[in-house]
Amino acid sequence: MLGRMLSADFPRSRPLAVILLVALFALALAPFLFPGAQPLNVAAKICVFVLLAASYDLLLGYTGIVSFAHTMFFGIGGYGIAIALARLGPSWHAVALGTLAAVLVAGALALVIGLFSLRVRAIFFAMITLAVATAFAVLASQLSGFTGGEDGLSYRVPEILRPSFRPFEGAAFGAFLTGRIITYYIVFFGALAGFLVLLRIVNSPFGRVLQAIRENDFRAEALGYPVVVYRSIASVVSAVMAALAGVLLALWLRYTGPDTTLSFAIMIDVLLMVVIGGMGTLYGAVIGATLMIIAENYLQAVLGQLGEAAAGIPIVSSLLSADRWLFWLGILFVLSVYFFPTGIVGKLRARAEARVTHRGPIGRGEAKAVRRRHE
Repeated sequence: MLGRMLSADFPRSRPLAVILLVALFALALAPFLFPGAQPLNVAAKICVFVLLAASYDLLLGYTGIVSFAHTMFFGIGGYGIAIALARLGPSWHAVALGTLAAVLVAGALALVIGLFSLRVRAIFFAMITLAVATAFAVLASQLSGFTGGEDGLSYRVPEILRPSFRPFEGAAFGAFLTGRIITYYIVFFGALAGFLVLLRIVNSPFGRVLQAIRENDFRAEALGYPVVVYRSIASVVSAVMAALAGVLLALWLRYTGPDTTLSFAIMIDVLLMVVIGGMGTLYGAVIGATLMIIAENYLQAVLGQLGEAAAGIPIVSSLLSADRWLFWLGILFVLSVYFFPTGIVGKLRARAEARVTHRGPIGRGEAKAVRRRHE
């Protein structure tokens, strides 16, 4: 059953499998393993950005589409929940209505952009999506009566999701079950379900056609596949998943504003997550999002401690100052791209395949597994 759900797309590398399992169990048990508000907030953001990066990888890594409008769909999800809860009150009806509206608007907008823009060359499509995303961000900032403008929207969530809610008085495994933990598990399982759906899609016949279009769209068209239709469907699926990621973030933050969902800096972060983790793998979204979110939240504090330890050395203490964390973050990204040109997942899989190649003749069972993987 699990193999059918994942289409037998397993990590294909023992180190990668270990990393993914550690990340899965760490996120699943985060409220109990890492007590405190900041670690739980970091874990929730990792879950959200794993889904967001994976949805973007469907476009960039599997279809070969460069889009700068992905955070627009992310923002549509966030504002859908925010507006519904702010206008209709903190009820599950408002959550369901806001989610449905966000998904429909994101899917319809992605379809319109795809049908009218995917016939042009890649660079022109990227510029069109950038223009549309910029216009949407300006519109969200100007409609202050509807979206809250630059200040954004704060809203109340259903009672069961509030930090003050406690279904039980006693502690379980060293932590009290609160509405905050319930919200976290909604975010975790929502992101996990979305990731598994994307994994199933990219390993279906539809996903293989997308990869064929990425490699050579003219050949795919000659074989009878309507390239624009397939690209448009991929854009819709990617936009819907990005909107769902925005819904999860809005439920977690209980606030939605331009800086949390529509910022172009978020688009750059998502692009880096996909490139560092490995384009066209989906598993790379897990590694890229985890590394990125942890670095953004803890690198500054680590540098501050190192700077204090090296206070007697003028140049070193200046370089290790907490204010220079973006400088070191950029160096880490450059090094990761230099040493992992195909991403971390691509590098680990290449090493695993090289070990199988140098092992010599393989057994019948192993040969069947390799043949089944490449079919």
